[in-house]
Amino acid sequence: MQDLPRLKAMYQQIVKNMEKQGIFIWDDIYPSEFLAEDIEKRRLYVLTDHKEITSAFALCDTNAGEKAVQWQENSANALYIDRLGVNVQYAKRGIGSFMLAKAKEAAKAAGAKYLRLFVVDVNEPAIKLYIKNGFIKAGGAFNEVFDDGFTLHEYGYEIELQ
Repeated sequence: MQDLPRLKAMYQQIVKNMEKQGIFIWDDIYPSEFLAEDIEKRRLYVLTDHKEITSAFALCDTNAGEKAVQWQENSANALYIDRLGVNVQYAKRGIGSFMLAKAKEAAKAAGAKYLRLFVVDVNEPAIKLYIKNGFIKAGGAFNEVFDDGFTLHEYGYEIELQ
């Protein structure tokens, strides 16, 4: 919990970087305001380089969109990777792929058959990362509608854990 301010700062820099690329899907609330709960529920994984936080993700047992898409095996035991972020100072060094490998290991150790995730349709860099790492797109999409009517169109991706 003592790292929460540094984690939030890392994610705020990621948000600014995404906005520079024209990707407006994260903001001041998401993902930063979910990190404390991730820590409390012991589902946040963090990679550091000495004292610098280089990347983080949450590994969750449910996702709001899990029933909106057609998975390879809808009823299979699965975990969901959420809030994967890489410190912008460490971009383009393979850390995203490294963290996905660690997420696969953790999900398999927890007894999951699949590791799944959702990604917003306009987040092409993330989609390319997931495909490069063997994730397969599920059928359909999850439309996450917010109070102000704003809608995110999210695709589900999964990988069977061997």
